[in-house]
Amino acid sequence: MTERIDGHTLLIGLMAYPIRHSMSPTMHNNAFAKLGLNYAYLAFEIDNKKLPSAIESIRTLDMRGSNVSMPNKQKVLPLLDKLDPAAEMCGAVNTIVNDDGILTGYTTDGIGFMKSLDDEGINIRGHKMTLAGAGGAGTAIAVQAALDGVSEMSIFNLHDAEWENAKHNVDLINERTSCHATLHELEDRDDFKKEIQDSYIYTDATGVGMKPLEDKTLVDDPSWLRKDLIVFDTVYAPRTTKLMKVAQEAGVEHVFNGLGMMLEQGAAAFKLWTGEDMPVDYIRHILFDEDAAAQK
Repeated sequence: MTERIDGHTLLIGLMAYPIRHSMSPTMHNNAFAKLGLNYAYLAFEIDNKKLPSAIESIRTLDMRGSNVSMPNKQKVLPLLDKLDPAAEMCGAVNTIVNDDGILTGYTTDGIGFMKSLDDEGINIRGHKMTLAGAGGAGTAIAVQAALDGVSEMSIFNLHDAEWENAKHNVDLINERTSCHATLHELEDRDDFKKEIQDSYIYTDATGVGMKPLEDKTLVDDPSWLRKDLIVFDTVYAPRTTKLMKVAQEAGVEHVFNGLGMMLEQGAAAFKLWTGEDMPVDYIRHILFDEDAAAQK
C-alpha cells in the first residue's frame, strides 16, 4: 500500500453505519494493486446525520467517488446531482461517481445479487421469490430480479418507515416488468410461512442477522424450509448468520450469505470508477480464502 500511495492517489470511500466489518476495502485495494491503479479505498462510519456533510466532502476533497450502504442508500438521493436510470427506478443508490464535481448515483446491488447466483450455477429466472425487506438492498434486488425475469415475487415488510417504499416497489415492478409482485405484512407469520414454502428462493434483505442483531432471524423454524429451497441472506458478517444455521439444520442444499453479492456489486462499482474490469477471480480467491481462514 505504501508503495502505491503518492501525491496523485485518488480517494474512494465507503459511507455507512456500522461499517468496520466491511470487506470492501480489502476487495478494492487489492484490485487496485493488482491492476496498478492509483486509487485508495477507505471506510468511514457515516450515519444519516453526518451524511450531508460527508457527501459534500466528495466534492471538496475531489474524491473519485464512494459506496454508500445502510442506512444511507435512500437518504443520499437528494444530495446527488444525477441518478442513473436504474437507481432512479430503485429509489436507492449504493455507488457515487464524481465527475468534476458532478455526483451521479448508481445502484449495483441488484446486479451483484443476480450475478452471484449465476456464479453458483443457479438460475432463478422464471421462478418465484419471497423477499423480506424493502430498503436499499431489498429494492435493488427486487427491481433487478424482476427486470431479469423472475416471474413472481412476494415482498414482505413491517409496517414501518419502509412500508410505503415497499408499496411503491410492487407497483413499479407490476407496471414496468413482466413479473407479478405482491406486498405482504411481515407481521403475518402464517402468510410468511406459506409464501416461503411456495417459493423457489427465499431472500432476506433486512439487517436482521448482522450486528447488533446477529443472534436473530426472521425464520427460526427449520420446518418452514424445504431441502430444495434456495436460501439467500444478504448479510455477510457474520459469515454464517442465524438464518443460515436454521437453513442448514433444515437440510437446505443451497444456502448463501451476501459475500458473493458483495463481490459482484463491487465489481460493477469498480468499473464505474476506473473504467477497468475488476480481476474478479483474483479477488474472489483473496476474499474466500480469508473467509475460510477466519472460520478455523
